Amino acid sequence: MDAMQVYRQWLTDFANDPETVADLKAIENDPAEIEDRFYRELEFGTAGMRGVLGAGTNRLNIYNVRRVTRALAKYILTTPDGKDKGVAIAYDSRNMSDVFARQAALVLCAAGVKVFLFESLRPVPVLSFTIRHLKCIAGIVITASHNPKQYNGYKAYWTDGGQMPPESVKGITDRIPETTYAESVPMDEQAALDAGLLNYIGKDVDDAYIAAVKKLSVNPELAREVGKDLKIVYTPLHGSGNIPVRRIFDEIGMKNVYVVPEQEKPDGNFPTVRVPNPEESDAFRLALQMQKELGADLCVGTDPDCDRVGIACMTADGTPRLLNGNQIGCVLLHYILSQKKERGELPENAAAVTTIVSTNMAAAIAKSFGCKMIEVLTGFKYIAEQIHLFETTGCNTFMFGFEESFGYLSGTDVRDKDGVNACMLIAEAACYYKKNFGKTLVDAIDMLYQQYGYYGDKVVSFVCPGKDGLATMQNLMASLRDNPPAEIGGAKVVALRDYQKSTRVEGDKVETLTLPKSNVLYFELENDAWVCVRPSGTEPKIKLYVNAVSDASDKTQALLKEYADAAVEILNGRM
Repeated sequence: MDAMQVYRQWLTDFANDPETVADLKAIENDPAEIEDRFYRELEFGTAGMRGVLGAGTNRLNIYNVRRVTRALAKYILTTPDGKDKGVAIAYDSRNMSDVFARQAALVLCAAGVKVFLFESLRPVPVLSFTIRHLKCIAGIVITASHNPKQYNGYKAYWTDGGQMPPESVKGITDRIPETTYAESVPMDEQAALDAGLLNYIGKDVDDAYIAAVKKLSVNPELAREVGKDLKIVYTPLHGSGNIPVRRIFDEIGMKNVYVVPEQEKPDGNFPTVRVPNPEESDAFRLALQMQKELGADLCVGTDPDCDRVGIACMTADGTPRLLNGNQIGCVLLHYILSQKKERGELPENAAAVTTIVSTNMAAAIAKSFGCKMIEVLTGFKYIAEQIHLFETTGCNTFMFGFEESFGYLSGTDVRDKDGVNACMLIAEAACYYKKNFGKTLVDAIDMLYQQYGYYGDKVVSFVCPGKDGLATMQNLMASLRDNPPAEIGGAKVVALRDYQKSTRVEGDKVETLTLPKSNVLYFELENDAWVCVRPSGTEPKIKLYVNAVSDASDKTQALLKEYADAAVEILNGRM
């Protein structure tokens, strides 16, 4: 059926749902909107599914949530004791998150699968922890992370607490086509409670999670000593971080924490920001005003599901300066490794993990401490896979993992980026630099640049919405793959890594890449610079990453601009 036929079918199938009918009737004279809502089914992949809220096959709504959950239930029923191990479910502050979480829970219960549902919103890392803590077969969290307010999403996790591995994703996607909306019916809530299938959870799991995070403190004595003097402004950006982040600050000794009042309470409309993303400077507008008024040492912000963290510090002239994800990652990596080494706690087989689009500065820092640095594809699930490998083989001891998109983790009880863990480490590192150098974390990254070189990075996004957008992204990647540029911004391309083909080509030499196949092109340039192009896995956009390094900040910034401008021109010419 074409999009219009599917649209009419929905009007018939869901005639008893007045909200859905009203939503569909509102677009009856908008063929472009009908096409966009019904030209495909919302895709379920290794990152789950994410989409704009609304009625339609290409939208996130209770019917698509129920259907995917029913397919998940069918897959769980094929696993040994899966239905009895159960599924943990959490949700954040986004519109419809609580509704989708309960619908998913009751669909699982209808299939005989036990469910552990949080009674109120929780961060993503708490869900990951809960899967392992309760020994569940799987987990679900309803969130669209840092996307704009019109989005929501459905992230699926497996028994190790990490995002669904490919074989499990296939187990679900193979069952989605055979699963109908009509059979994806939720169980009555009271009946599910009476049957022992639906179980609400809360404080006990929260306490266990916070205890696990506190164990990751590198220097707890320092935090207690300096924390009473360090002044912190915190914003949860209307999300799920407010309670756990404030709790961890308090319990490690941070006694001067000020929460941005306008952004404290959960609100899925995110009324004070354009997008609730700590990667965006304008999301910090209110927090920075408060920081300046209070003269606070540190400003910290987490996104709605509290897996990403951004920070700002006051500079010598009294103005705040934001750090980017690579800078935060490098400060934390250096703090952890330097303190572990100083305390005699750095194992010989220490390893850190980052992504191929994160800064090369991380590898330089790790090398200086004899720590192995492992690069993986973009996505924290690949960092989680390395943690699992370390545990099963004993080959390395995990010290820290991060990705440039503001995600960090220093422990193994959680298998996704953890904003609560990161906030604790950020506060502790701020105490370290304040006590030992009279410096802030902004000064800290400048000190690291002086030691390791002035690394810089830049990310440019090309939005490609709708049906035509998918074709645009595919055509652009095919053009770059088939006819790669020989130079970018005057710098020679010395090698091309094609992660789709699993090859690295340098002149006539061809090497095989061992990372999983992915539609990513990585252009290695002269002088340790590089440009990487990849379609986003969660948004309709192409992302362009540019990195450069030199012996001076202004030189690095000039190189970044030159490479980025040239790369943008190349991409625009092929779109």
